[in-house]
Amino acid sequence: MLTSRRPRTIYALMAKIKATLVPTLNQTWTLSPVATMGSAVRAKGILMELRAKLPWPIRKQLDIGGMTLILTLPEEDEEEFEAGCATVTNALKTMESLPILPREIEDILTISTTERRRWLDDGRLPSGGIRTVRLRGRAKRITFHVFDPRIVEDILNSGIVDEWREHDLVTKAENRRRAAHQAKLTRSLKKAGSNRASNRSSSELSGWADFDKDGLLR
Repeated sequence: MLTSRRPRTIYALMAKIKATLVPTLNQTWTLSPVATMGSAVRAKGILMELRAKLPWPIRKQLDIGGMTLILTLPEEDEEEFEAGCATVTNALKTMESLPILPREIEDILTISTTERRRWLDDGRLPSGGIRTVRLRGRAKRITFHVFDPRIVEDILNSGIVDEWREHDLVTKAENRRRAAHQAKLTRSLKKAGSNRASNRSSSELSGWADFDKDGLLR
């Protein structure tokens, strides 16, 4: 049985052709390795931070490919384009010191969410402050820790994460050994207590038997 495809309307086709022929203005910026620390997640975070500084109508016109930002606008919007370029250029000067978000540090250090939380709680990952944001389309706010880029860079370059993981494995094994020992001790104490109770019960019953033998229960 043949099926028919809905033909594309001539108007949609003309609109697509027109869009590809509109002259555009383009400007690119390459993010520095110091700012991204080699992380695509960090690069996307920087993009979102820069978009927030642009006027709403042109925010989505700033995009990223790899580690390169690109702003594209029609030639007729030259004034907005120039203003947008100036905004991005100035904002990029501060991106190397932009606090690192939780998902970014996990990507930079190649760590899990569990490791990040554990090391934050015990102080191995120093907090760089608290940030509160409102989720888009929701009234609820969320609060989370951010991290100092320079401290994260030092941790990345030192390779200390491997030492932290080794320490955690040793600690986990020790905790398991202690837990097993404690469980064994608890079982032993419980068994000893049960035996003592059983002995007392037997003694009491034998006493009642003697009492009955004497005919005092008749």
